[in-house]
Amino acid sequence: MPRLKEKYLNEVVPQLMNRFHYDNPMQVPKLEKIVINSGVGEGKENPKALDEMVEEIKMITGQKPVITKAKKSIANFKIRKGMPIGVMVTLRGNRMYEFVDKLLSVALPRVRDFRGVSSKSFDGRGNYTLGIREQLIFPEIDYDKVEKIRGMEIVFVTTAKNDEEGYELLRLLGMPFSK
Repeated sequence: MPRLKEKYLNEVVPQLMNRFHYDNPMQVPKLEKIVINSGVGEGKENPKALDEMVEEIKMITGQKPVITKAKKSIANFKIRKGMPIGVMVTLRGNRMYEFVDKLLSVALPRVRDFRGVSSKSFDGRGNYTLGIREQLIFPEIDYDKVEKIRGMEIVFVTTAKNDEEGYELLRLLGMPFSK
C-alpha cells in the first residue's frame, strides 16, 4: 500500500471526520483522480516534440499518456481541427497516490524560490489545479536530454463538496499551501 494512502486512512480520515462532523467514514472527501495535461504548442510543426513530451510524462507518471487533438480550427494559432496539440494522462488508485507522494516530497521542494502553492486555484467544487512551469523538477527527467522546457497542469479531482473540504483534504495530505 502506498505511503500516502496509509497516511490518508490512518491520519487524514479521523481528522476530517472530527473537523466537519461526518457520521460515516465514507462521507470523508478523498482523492478521486489526478489529471496531468501538457500542451505542446510546436507539436504541429515538430512531431518529435510531441513524442518527447509523451516520453517525459510516461517517465514521470509511470503511465502512457494520450495525445490530445484540437477540437476546432483556430486560424490565429494556425491550428486545424484534429491536429495533435498536447498530451494528457489520468492517474487513479495506487499510481495516483505514488505520484502525489513524489510530487509533494521530492518535486515541489526542488522548485526555485518555493514559498508554497496558491490556495486560490480551487474550482468551487473542491477540485484543485496546480500549474508547473518546468518538467525538470521531477527526478526522472535528465536535464541534459531535455530539448525544451515545458510546463504542465496537474488537476487534483476530489470527492469534496466545496473548496473548504478540498483545501483541508489536500492540506492534511501534505500540500504546501502558501500562507
